[in-house]
Amino acid sequence: MEWVKKIYIYLFSAVGLILVIIGAVEIINVGLRAYVFTQADMVYEYPQAQPMLSNEKSIQPDPAQQIAYQEKTRTSTRQREIANAIALLVVGAPLFLFHWNIIRKES
Repeated sequence: MEWVKKIYIYLFSAVGLILVIIGAVEIINVGLRAYVFTQADMVYEYPQAQPMLSNEKSIQPDPAQQIAYQEKTRTSTRQREIANAIALLVVGAPLFLFHWNIIRKES
């Protein structure tokens, strides 16, 4: 039964390490897109013709409003990704450290 305990400890240590790695990669990814590759989050839409009715004018969206909307979308997406990455680190680091300390004590 000792081998079951070792498998459990090594498995959960590996899971914790994987969570930490994924969280760190996600934070680095968001940082690179925010400060180095600033065009990576840009959304380009092909302008489409608005249908014209006989009695009404065509309504075109204001370009400033579109830019503001895209900026808000980028900001909320980055914040969501950072929150997810921090959650992975907060869960993964203690999981890894706890099980890794058990492994070190036993060996």
